Amino acid sequence: AASARAAGYRACKRCEPEGNSLAQRVVVKACELLKAETRPSTAQLATTVGLSPAYFVRLFKKQLGVTPQEYRRRTLSERARESLSSSASVTDSLFAAGYSSSSRFYADAGRELGMTPAQARLGAKGHAVEFVTVPCSLGRVLIAWTSKGVCAVSLGDSSKALEKDLRARFSKATVKKSERSPWLQEILETVDHGTRVDLPLDIRGTAFQQRVWTALRKIPAGQTRSYLQVAHAIGKPKSVRAVARACATNELAVLIPCHRVVRGDGSLAGYRWGLERKRQLLTREKVK
Repeated sequence: AASARAAGYRACKRCEPEGNSLAQRVVVKACELLKAETRPSTAQLATTVGLSPAYFVRLFKKQLGVTPQEYRRRTLSERARESLSSSASVTDSLFAAGYSSSSRFYADAGRELGMTPAQARLGAKGHAVEFVTVPCSLGRVLIAWTSKGVCAVSLGDSSKALEKDLRARFSKATVKKSERSPWLQEILETVDHGTRVDLPLDIRGTAFQQRVWTALRKIPAGQTRSYLQVAHAIGKPKSVRAVARACATNELAVLIPCHRVVRGDGSLAGYRWGLERKRQLLTREKVK
């Protein structure tokens, strides 16, 4: 904070990170401890800040939208991401990042990074992404996947443009065009009819984005929710703009149905694949 002030930056006027409220002091202190080399439990953190574990977790989650341990896992995984690119080995990376064991590293970092640690260490150069582009009722659909699952579903008018966007997003991966996706029919059914399918997904996002995307997948076909309603569903009623950003960064069209989120008055807000496609998707699902 001192370095930021010296560089001419000011603290956020909305969340007032340097304020004197109890919630701010508790969360700042807890975050400092969670970023340390030690691995404090939630109970230990609560004792340190002088609160009961239950109240501490509620306070922390209200401020940041995630639990203390979810915050720590994200912090460690981000630290591991940076370390993997420069360390001599994965083992060096895991201990440098603050993991207590290799098993914990692979369980947590692999899940958060969306790829294996060895692939991340190589800057995702060994991360294989396959894709297909085929005609669909909304123009063209691109489906991309890794060994973990579907990592992109995009809608557009041009296969060339869809492929260019995919290669830009996975610039360090090995991107290969395939003849057919193992999940092609299921995804086309979802595009045409809003059918819910449970496919393996390779989703990359912050803990907050993951919570929003999980909430979106719970919206039934034929129904919509406002951004405010989604914010309430994840326990962050004041995070309407952040919810909107999470919808905008969704890379899995129809599988994570961000098209089912509308403005409070029911009008359609932005959709990265075009408002007309959003309108058509909603119309089809209501007819069904």
